[in-house]
Amino acid sequence: MTTDVLLYTTNWCPFCRRAKMLLKEKGVQWKELDIEADPVHRQAMTEASGRRSVPQIFINGTHVGGSDELFELDVRGELDKLLGRTPRAYRGGAARAVTP
Repeated sequence: MTTDVLLYTTNWCPFCRRAKMLLKEKGVQWKELDIEADPVHRQAMTEASGRRSVPQIFINGTHVGGSDELFELDVRGELDKLLGRTPRAYRGGAARAVTP
């Protein structure tokens, strides 16, 4: 199953880095749009999510929120389901140790 993951980010955002670390740990590929590099991305993000903060994360076209929501989904085992994977128990990996 192919999962589409879209992240709206900025290059300086620690929460963006944290979210990307979790996705990388899970072996997920994503498309990243820098809202500072292109104002069109900022407008698209705001219209799609109703939010102005980054990151804003979409999985298969569904807005899941920001970094905190992504980690909450992971702890509850729901992130793996959204990604089309068998849920695993919370492992407390390296990405969780990073504080923004």
